[in-house]
Amino acid sequence: MTYVPMTSRSRHESHRASTPLELFFDLCFVVAVAQAGRQLVHALAEDHVGPGITGYLFVFFGVWWAWMNFTWFASAYDVDDVPYRIATLVQIAGVLIYAAGIPRAFNDNDWTICVLGYVVMRLALTVQWLRAAAGEQGAARRTALTYAVGLLVCQAGWVALLAAPEHSRRWLFLVLVVVELLIPAVAERSYQTQWHPHHIAERYGLFTIIVLGETIAASTVAVQSAIDEHEALGELLPIAAGGLLLVFAAWWIYFAVPAHDRLRGNREAIPWGYGHYVIFASAAAIGAGLEVAIEHAVGKTHVSALSANLTVCVPAAVFLAFVWLLHSRHFKRGTAQQLVLPLTALAILACAWTGPQAVLWAGLVASASVAVGVTLADRARSGA
Repeated sequence: MTYVPMTSRSRHESHRASTPLELFFDLCFVVAVAQAGRQLVHALAEDHVGPGITGYLFVFFGVWWAWMNFTWFASAYDVDDVPYRIATLVQIAGVLIYAAGIPRAFNDNDWTICVLGYVVMRLALTVQWLRAAAGEQGAARRTALTYAVGLLVCQAGWVALLAAPEHSRRWLFLVLVVVELLIPAVAERSYQTQWHPHHIAERYGLFTIIVLGETIAASTVAVQSAIDEHEALGELLPIAAGGLLLVFAAWWIYFAVPAHDRLRGNREAIPWGYGHYVIFASAAAIGAGLEVAIEHAVGKTHVSALSANLTVCVPAAVFLAFVWLLHSRHFKRGTAQQLVLPLTALAILACAWTGPQAVLWAGLVASASVAVGVTLADRARSGA
Protein backbone atom coordinates (compact mmCIF):
# COMPACT_ATOMS: atom_id res chain seq x y z
CA MET A 1 0.00 0.00 0.00
CA THR A 2 1.29 3.45 -0.90
CA TYR A 3 -0.03 5.29 2.15
CA VAL A 4 -2.25 4.42 5.11
CA PRO A 5 -3.16 6.73 8.03
CA MET A 6 -1.21 5.46 11.05
CA THR A 7 -3.52 4.48 13.89
CA SER A 8 -3.19 1.89 16.65
CA ARG A 9 -3.65 -1.75 15.82
CA SER A 10 -5.79 -3.88 18.11
CA ARG A 11 -3.91 -5.71 20.85
CA HIS A 12 -6.52 -8.46 20.52
CA GLU A 13 -5.82 -9.00 16.83
CA SER A 14 -5.76 -12.70 16.01
CA HIS A 15 -2.89 -14.50 14.26
CA ARG A 16 -0.51 -11.57 14.73
CA ALA A 17 2.94 -12.66 13.55
CA SER A 18 6.27 -11.09 12.67
CA THR A 19 6.47 -9.62 9.18
CA PRO A 20 9.23 -10.24 6.61
CA LEU A 21 10.40 -6.66 7.18
CA GLU A 22 10.74 -7.28 10.92
CA LEU A 23 12.75 -10.45 10.28
CA PHE A 24 15.02 -8.56 7.87
CA PHE A 25 15.41 -5.86 10.51
CA ASP A 26 16.51 -8.45 13.09
CA LEU A 27 19.06 -10.05 10.79
CA CYS A 28 20.67 -6.70 10.04
CA PHE A 29 20.87 -5.89 13.75
CA VAL A 30 22.80 -9.09 14.36
CA VAL A 31 25.65 -7.55 12.35
CA ALA A 32 26.11 -5.08 15.19
CA VAL A 33 25.76 -7.85 17.79
CA ALA A 34 28.51 -9.79 16.02
CA GLN A 35 30.78 -6.72 15.99
CA ALA A 36 30.29 -6.21 19.73
CA GLY A 37 31.02 -9.87 20.38
CA ARG A 38 34.17 -9.78 18.26
CA GLN A 39 35.55 -6.84 20.23
CA LEU A 40 34.74 -8.63 23.48
CA VAL A 41 36.71 -11.67 22.31
CA HIS A 42 39.79 -9.55 21.56
CA ALA A 43 39.60 -7.79 24.94
CA LEU A 44 39.14 -10.97 26.98
CA ALA A 45 41.83 -12.84 25.07
CA GLU A 46 44.29 -10.05 25.92
CA ASP A 47 43.21 -10.21 29.59
CA HIS A 48 41.60 -6.76 29.46
CA VAL A 49 38.60 -8.06 31.38
CA GLY A 50 37.28 -4.88 33.04
CA PRO A 51 37.52 -2.57 30.01
CA GLY A 52 36.32 -5.38 27.75
CA ILE A 53 33.14 -6.09 29.68
CA THR A 54 32.41 -2.39 30.20
CA GLY A 55 32.92 -1.57 26.53
CA TYR A 56 30.77 -4.53 25.49
CA LEU A 57 27.87 -3.53 27.73
CA PHE A 58 28.06 0.06 26.49
CA VAL A 59 28.04 -0.70 22.76
CA PHE A 60 25.44 -3.44 23.22
CA PHE A 61 23.05 -0.96 24.80
CA GLY A 62 22.76 1.05 21.59
CA VAL A 63 21.97 -2.08 19.58
CA TRP A 64 19.44 -3.45 22.03
CA TRP A 65 17.66 -0.18 22.77
CA ALA A 66 17.19 0.75 19.11
CA TRP A 67 15.91 -2.76 18.37
CA MET A 68 13.58 -2.72 21.34
CA ASN A 69 12.07 0.68 20.54
CA PHE A 70 11.36 -0.32 16.95
CA THR A 71 9.84 -3.63 18.08
CA TRP A 72 7.34 -2.11 20.49
CA PHE A 73 6.45 0.69 18.09
CA ALA A 74 5.86 -1.79 15.27
CA SER A 75 3.69 -3.95 17.50
CA ALA A 76 1.35 -1.00 18.05
CA TYR A 77 1.56 0.92 14.75
CA ASP A 78 2.87 -1.24 11.89
CA VAL A 79 0.80 -0.21 8.83
CA ASP A 80 3.26 -1.66 6.28
CA ASP A 81 2.82 1.15 3.76
CA VAL A 82 5.59 2.73 1.69
CA PRO A 83 6.59 5.48 4.18
CA TYR A 84 6.68 2.94 7.02
CA ARG A 85 8.91 0.58 5.02
CA ILE A 86 11.26 3.39 4.00
CA ALA A 87 11.59 4.62 7.59
CA THR A 88 12.37 1.07 8.73
CA LEU A 89 14.99 0.62 6.01
CA VAL A 90 16.58 3.91 7.13
CA GLN A 91 16.81 2.47 10.64
CA ILE A 92 18.54 -0.60 9.21
CA ALA A 93 21.05 1.69 7.48
CA GLY A 94 21.59 3.40 10.83
CA VAL A 95 22.42 0.17 12.64
CA LEU A 96 24.92 -0.75 9.94
CA ILE A 97 26.63 2.62 10.45
CA TYR A 98 26.54 1.98 14.21
CA ALA A 99 28.11 -1.44 13.70
CA ALA A 100 30.92 0.09 11.65
CA GLY A 101 31.75 2.40 14.56
CA ILE A 102 31.79 -0.26 17.29
CA PRO A 103 35.55 -1.04 17.08
CA ARG A 104 36.48 2.64 17.55
CA ALA A 105 33.99 3.12 20.38
CA PHE A 106 35.14 -0.08 22.06
CA ASN A 107 38.88 0.37 21.75
CA ASP A 108 39.45 4.15 21.49
CA ASN A 109 36.37 5.60 23.23
CA ASP A 110 35.63 7.33 19.91
CA TRP A 111 31.84 7.34 19.58
CA THR A 112 31.56 9.54 16.48
CA ILE A 113 30.47 6.87 14.00
CA CYS A 114 28.31 5.06 16.55
CA VAL A 115 26.48 8.26 17.47
CA LEU A 116 25.96 9.05 13.78
CA GLY A 117 24.38 5.65 13.19
CA TYR A 118 22.32 5.92 16.36
CA VAL A 119 21.00 9.34 15.36
CA VAL A 120 20.00 8.00 11.93
CA MET A 121 18.05 5.18 13.59
CA ARG A 122 16.38 7.39 16.14
CA LEU A 123 15.43 10.22 13.80
CA ALA A 124 13.69 7.69 11.57
CA LEU A 125 11.79 6.41 14.61
CA THR A 126 10.93 9.99 15.57
CA VAL A 127 9.30 10.44 12.16
CA GLN A 128 7.29 7.29 12.80
CA TRP A 129 6.03 8.64 16.14
CA LEU A 130 5.09 11.94 14.50
CA ARG A 131 3.10 9.97 11.93
CA ALA A 132 1.38 8.14 14.77
CA ALA A 133 0.58 11.44 16.47
CA ALA A 134 -0.94 12.76 13.26
CA GLY A 135 -3.26 9.74 13.06
CA GLU A 136 -4.29 9.66 16.72
CA GLN A 137 -6.36 11.87 19.01
CA GLY A 138 -6.51 12.64 22.73
CA ALA A 139 -4.26 10.67 25.09
CA ALA A 140 -2.87 8.48 22.30
CA ARG A 141 -1.74 11.59 20.42
CA ARG A 142 -0.09 13.06 23.53
CA THR A 143 1.77 9.80 24.12
CA ALA A 144 3.08 9.71 20.55
CA LEU A 145 4.21 13.35 20.75
CA THR A 146 5.92 12.71 24.10
CA TYR A 147 7.86 9.86 22.52
CA ALA A 148 8.89 12.06 19.59
CA VAL A 149 10.02 14.93 21.82
CA GLY A 150 11.86 12.58 24.16
CA LEU A 151 13.72 11.00 21.26
CA LEU A 152 14.79 14.38 19.91
CA VAL A 153 16.03 15.53 23.32
CA CYS A 154 18.04 12.35 23.76
CA GLN A 155 19.56 12.62 20.28
CA ALA A 156 20.70 16.14 21.08
CA GLY A 157 22.31 14.70 24.19
CA TRP A 158 24.13 11.99 22.23
CA VAL A 159 25.49 14.55 19.78
CA ALA A 160 26.60 16.77 22.68
CA LEU A 161 28.37 13.76 24.17
CA LEU A 162 30.88 13.90 21.33
CA ALA A 163 32.04 17.34 22.49
CA ALA A 164 32.47 16.26 26.12
CA PRO A 165 35.95 15.59 27.56
CA GLU A 166 36.99 12.03 26.74
CA HIS A 167 37.45 10.99 30.37
CA SER A 168 33.86 11.94 31.23
CA ARG A 169 32.09 10.38 28.24
CA ARG A 170 31.28 7.05 29.83
CA TRP A 171 29.74 8.69 32.92
CA LEU A 172 27.68 10.99 30.71
CA PHE A 173 26.76 7.94 28.65
CA LEU A 174 25.19 6.42 31.76
CA VAL A 175 23.14 9.59 32.35
CA LEU A 176 21.81 9.45 28.79
CA VAL A 177 21.00 5.76 29.19
CA VAL A 178 18.86 6.54 32.24
CA VAL A 179 17.04 9.30 30.34
CA GLU A 180 16.41 6.95 27.40
CA LEU A 181 15.00 4.28 29.71
CA LEU A 182 12.65 6.78 31.33
CA ILE A 183 11.01 7.88 28.06
CA PRO A 184 8.51 4.95 27.82
CA ALA A 185 7.50 5.29 31.47
CA VAL A 186 6.90 9.03 31.06
CA ALA A 187 5.21 8.79 27.66
CA GLU A 188 2.81 6.01 28.70
CA ARG A 189 1.90 7.23 32.18
CA SER A 190 -1.64 8.17 31.09
CA TYR A 191 -2.08 6.04 27.96
CA GLN A 192 -0.66 2.62 27.12
CA THR A 193 0.24 2.01 23.49
CA GLN A 194 -1.60 -0.94 21.98
CA TRP A 195 1.25 -3.42 21.64
CA HIS A 196 0.27 -7.02 21.02
CA PRO A 197 1.39 -9.47 23.77
CA HIS A 198 1.79 -12.52 21.53
CA HIS A 199 3.55 -10.49 18.84
CA ILE A 200 5.98 -8.98 21.38
CA ALA A 201 6.80 -12.39 22.88
CA GLU A 202 7.39 -13.78 19.39
CA ARG A 203 9.65 -10.88 18.41
CA TYR A 204 11.79 -11.31 21.52
CA GLY A 205 11.92 -15.05 20.98
CA LEU A 206 13.03 -14.65 17.38
CA PHE A 207 15.79 -12.25 18.33
CA THR A 208 16.94 -14.69 21.01
CA ILE A 209 17.12 -17.42 18.36
CA ILE A 210 19.09 -15.17 16.02
CA VAL A 211 21.58 -14.21 18.75
CA LEU A 212 22.04 -17.86 19.76
CA GLY A 213 22.51 -18.71 16.09
CA GLU A 214 25.21 -16.05 15.82
CA THR A 215 26.87 -17.63 18.86
CA ILE A 216 26.99 -21.02 17.12
CA ALA A 217 28.23 -19.47 13.87
CA ALA A 218 31.05 -17.54 15.54
CA SER A 219 32.11 -20.58 17.56
CA THR A 220 32.08 -22.83 14.49
CA VAL A 221 34.34 -20.44 12.59
CA ALA A 222 36.69 -20.26 15.57
CA VAL A 223 36.89 -24.08 15.82
CA GLN A 224 37.48 -24.40 12.10
CA SER A 225 40.28 -21.81 12.14
CA ALA A 226 41.92 -23.42 15.18
CA ILE A 227 41.85 -26.88 13.57
CA ASP A 228 43.29 -25.53 10.32
CA GLU A 229 46.13 -23.77 12.12
CA HIS A 230 46.93 -26.14 14.98
CA GLU A 231 45.17 -29.47 14.34
CA ALA A 232 44.39 -29.62 18.07
CA LEU A 233 41.29 -31.74 17.62
CA GLY A 234 41.54 -33.42 21.03
CA GLU A 235 41.55 -30.07 22.86
CA LEU A 236 38.84 -28.51 20.72
CA LEU A 237 36.20 -31.25 20.58
CA PRO A 238 35.18 -30.97 24.28
CA ILE A 239 34.79 -27.19 23.89
CA ALA A 240 32.76 -27.57 20.70
CA ALA A 241 30.54 -30.26 22.21
CA GLY A 242 30.04 -28.38 25.47
CA GLY A 243 29.30 -25.12 23.68
CA LEU A 244 26.73 -26.80 21.47
CA LEU A 245 25.02 -28.38 24.48
CA LEU A 246 24.96 -25.00 26.22
CA VAL A 247 23.31 -23.27 23.28
CA PHE A 248 20.81 -26.09 22.77
CA ALA A 249 19.88 -25.98 26.46
CA ALA A 250 19.62 -22.17 26.40
CA TRP A 251 17.15 -22.40 23.51
CA TRP A 252 15.12 -25.15 25.20
CA ILE A 253 14.93 -23.36 28.54
CA TYR A 254 13.99 -19.99 27.05
CA PHE A 255 11.04 -21.41 25.11
CA ALA A 256 9.87 -23.82 27.80
CA VAL A 257 7.10 -21.46 28.96
CA PRO A 258 4.60 -19.21 27.11
CA ALA A 259 6.00 -15.79 27.95
CA HIS A 260 3.13 -13.89 26.32
CA ASP A 261 0.70 -15.14 28.98
CA ARG A 262 2.27 -12.75 31.52
CA LEU A 263 2.38 -9.64 29.30
CA ARG A 264 -0.94 -8.20 30.40
CA GLY A 265 0.14 -4.56 30.73
CA ASN A 266 3.09 -2.23 31.07
CA ARG A 267 3.63 -3.15 34.72
CA GLU A 268 4.68 -6.65 33.64
CA ALA A 269 5.93 -5.84 30.16
CA ILE A 270 8.42 -3.03 30.87
CA PRO A 271 10.56 -4.95 33.40
CA TRP A 272 10.34 -8.03 31.15
CA GLY A 273 11.37 -6.05 28.08
CA TYR A 274 14.16 -4.17 29.83
CA GLY A 275 15.47 -7.34 31.46
CA HIS A 276 16.06 -8.86 28.04
CA TYR A 277 19.04 -6.55 27.68
CA VAL A 278 20.84 -8.99 30.00
CA ILE A 279 19.44 -12.07 28.23
CA PHE A 280 20.49 -10.87 24.77
CA ALA A 281 23.88 -9.60 25.93
CA SER A 282 24.69 -12.78 27.85
CA ALA A 283 23.54 -15.01 24.99
CA ALA A 284 25.88 -13.21 22.61
CA ALA A 285 28.66 -13.26 25.22
CA ILE A 286 28.49 -17.07 25.41
CA GLY A 287 29.74 -17.14 21.83
CA ALA A 288 32.54 -14.71 22.66
CA GLY A 289 33.50 -16.87 25.63
CA LEU A 290 33.61 -19.99 23.48
CA GLU A 291 35.98 -18.23 21.09
CA VAL A 292 38.24 -17.27 24.00
CA ALA A 293 38.18 -20.85 25.30
CA ILE A 294 39.13 -22.11 21.84
CA GLU A 295 41.98 -19.62 21.55
CA HIS A 296 43.23 -20.62 25.00
CA ALA A 297 43.16 -24.30 24.05
CA VAL A 298 45.58 -23.63 21.18
CA GLY A 299 47.76 -21.22 23.14
CA LYS A 300 46.72 -17.96 21.50
CA THR A 301 45.55 -16.03 24.58
CA HIS A 302 47.18 -14.25 27.51
CA VAL A 303 44.72 -15.52 30.12
CA SER A 304 44.74 -18.38 32.62
CA ALA A 305 42.70 -21.55 32.14
CA LEU A 306 40.29 -20.42 34.87
CA SER A 307 39.77 -17.03 33.22
CA ALA A 308 39.10 -18.69 29.87
CA ASN A 309 36.56 -21.03 31.49
CA LEU A 310 34.82 -18.12 33.23
CA THR A 311 34.30 -16.34 29.89
CA VAL A 312 31.90 -19.16 29.01
CA CYS A 313 30.47 -20.11 32.38
CA VAL A 314 29.63 -16.60 33.62
CA PRO A 315 27.43 -15.50 30.66
CA ALA A 316 25.79 -18.94 30.53
CA ALA A 317 24.92 -18.72 34.23
CA VAL A 318 23.66 -15.14 33.85
CA PHE A 319 21.48 -16.15 30.89
CA LEU A 320 19.80 -18.96 32.85
CA ALA A 321 19.37 -16.81 35.96
CA PHE A 322 17.61 -14.03 34.06
CA VAL A 323 15.41 -16.37 32.04
CA TRP A 324 14.24 -17.77 35.37
CA LEU A 325 13.85 -14.31 36.91
CA LEU A 326 11.91 -12.75 34.02
CA HIS A 327 9.41 -15.45 33.16
CA SER A 328 10.22 -19.08 33.98
CA ARG A 329 9.60 -18.70 37.71
CA HIS A 330 6.03 -17.53 37.09
CA PHE A 331 5.14 -20.88 35.53
CA LYS A 332 6.87 -23.23 37.99
CA ARG A 333 4.99 -25.24 40.58
CA GLY A 334 6.61 -26.13 43.87
CA THR A 335 10.07 -25.68 45.30
CA ALA A 336 11.73 -28.37 43.18
CA GLN A 337 10.76 -26.73 39.88
CA GLN A 338 11.65 -23.27 41.15
CA LEU A 339 15.15 -24.36 42.19
CA VAL A 340 16.17 -26.05 38.94
CA LEU A 341 17.41 -23.00 37.04
CA PRO A 342 19.00 -21.09 39.96
CA LEU A 343 20.90 -24.23 41.02
CA THR A 344 21.88 -24.91 37.41
CA ALA A 345 23.30 -21.40 37.09
CA LEU A 346 25.40 -21.93 40.23
CA ALA A 347 26.55 -25.35 39.04
CA ILE A 348 27.62 -23.95 35.67
CA LEU A 349 29.62 -21.25 37.45
CA ALA A 350 31.31 -23.96 39.52
CA CYS A 351 32.26 -25.80 36.32
CA ALA A 352 34.81 -23.05 35.62
CA TRP A 353 37.03 -24.67 38.28
CA THR A 354 36.96 -28.15 36.69
CA GLY A 355 39.96 -27.61 34.42
CA PRO A 356 40.30 -28.24 30.66
CA GLN A 357 36.91 -29.97 30.44
CA ALA A 358 35.02 -27.04 31.99
CA VAL A 359 32.97 -26.13 28.91
CA LEU A 360 31.97 -29.74 28.37
CA TRP A 361 30.92 -30.07 32.01
CA ALA A 362 28.91 -26.83 31.74
CA GLY A 363 27.13 -28.19 28.66
CA LEU A 364 26.36 -31.47 30.42
CA VAL A 365 25.01 -29.63 33.48
CA ALA A 366 22.77 -27.47 31.27
CA SER A 367 21.51 -30.57 29.45
CA ALA A 368 20.81 -32.31 32.74
CA SER A 369 18.85 -29.24 33.83
CA VAL A 370 16.63 -29.58 30.76
CA ALA A 371 16.04 -33.26 31.49
CA VAL A 372 15.16 -32.56 35.14
CA GLY A 373 12.89 -29.68 34.18
CA VAL A 374 11.00 -31.76 31.63
CA THR A 375 10.60 -34.63 34.12
CA LEU A 376 9.30 -32.36 36.89
CA ALA A 377 6.89 -30.61 34.51
CA ASP A 378 5.49 -33.97 33.34
CA ARG A 379 4.99 -35.07 36.93
CA ALA A 380 3.23 -31.80 37.79
CA ARG A 381 0.89 -32.18 34.82
CA SER A 382 0.06 -35.78 35.71
CA GLY A 383 -0.55 -34.86 39.37
CA ALA A 384 2.23 -37.10 40.67
